[in-house]
Amino acid sequence: MGGIDQAFVQEPEQRPKPSTIEVDGIPVIDMSVSGTGGIEKLASEIGNACRKWGFFQVINHGVPLELRQRVEKVAKAFFDLPIEEKRKAKRDDLNFTGYHDEEHTKNVRDWKEVFDMLIEDPTFLPASPDPDDEEIRTYSNKWPENPPEFRETCQEYCREVEKLAFKLLELISLSLALGVGRHRDGGALTVLAQDDVGGLQIRRQSDGEWIPIKPIPNAYIINIADALQVWSNDLYVSAEHRVVVNSEQERFSIPLFFFPSHYVKVEPLEELVNEQNPAKYKEYSWGKYYINRTGSNYKKLEAENLQIDHFKTPESK
Repeated sequence: MGGIDQAFVQEPEQRPKPSTIEVDGIPVIDMSVSGTGGIEKLASEIGNACRKWGFFQVINHGVPLELRQRVEKVAKAFFDLPIEEKRKAKRDDLNFTGYHDEEHTKNVRDWKEVFDMLIEDPTFLPASPDPDDEEIRTYSNKWPENPPEFRETCQEYCREVEKLAFKLLELISLSLALGVGRHRDGGALTVLAQDDVGGLQIRRQSDGEWIPIKPIPNAYIINIADALQVWSNDLYVSAEHRVVVNSEQERFSIPLFFFPSHYVKVEPLEELVNEQNPAKYKEYSWGKYYINRTGSNYKKLEAENLQIDHFKTPESK
């Protein structure tokens, strides 16, 4: 009788438990704005969700449903191709874009297939996480030959979701009393489209319980990533999350990771730091951090990969 490859097996403390809590789930925020004070009210709702959960869902967000359906169709067509065809666009040691099926999360191999692409093509990133290495490397997308419409559809979709990400970043800036346009650079958000299979869970801050995120048709799931937690000086949280395997149905999702540029230095914003609330993190280079994390996604390391806790100030540990 066959078994599961041990590379895919999580440590006992990371495995789902029968006690996973069934609740209404994370906040659902309607992005349509009307009436006096609508923007301020929307920003307040987003700020509350970022503070309490680090996750929320948005509806009436402006991304055309027809475009989302097209990108889902073309992506599924790609993943249904024979493995030999998919591997013609396979990532390699010099370029992390393209197809791969050997990704790791916290040193455990993930049970999934992935196609990674860049919105900015080419994109420039440090050649290594070594702080003394000043070399900058150029990365370009690897595109499959089939389906023929794959490239154009994915690029069109990413442009529309990027508009949503910038809109959300403006609202988050307002919620932190930073004003509109305070940070137009990529704000370390994830904008996720998932199907109706579900499986995504987040760890609730208040009690550490795992909460399933119920799929809402045509909604997007937004989560606060590490850089935004640091910029906000822990006012907003990057919540721990995981995906639980479904033994009967495959799960399909399309995340857009909205990151800073490689040269950005990440540290708590000066507007959010004072004598009563000192900076909880030391400055770090986003590009070096990203390259360290990206490298650990594709191979098992001797120790867990780099986390923002490594940059905590001694007083805040």
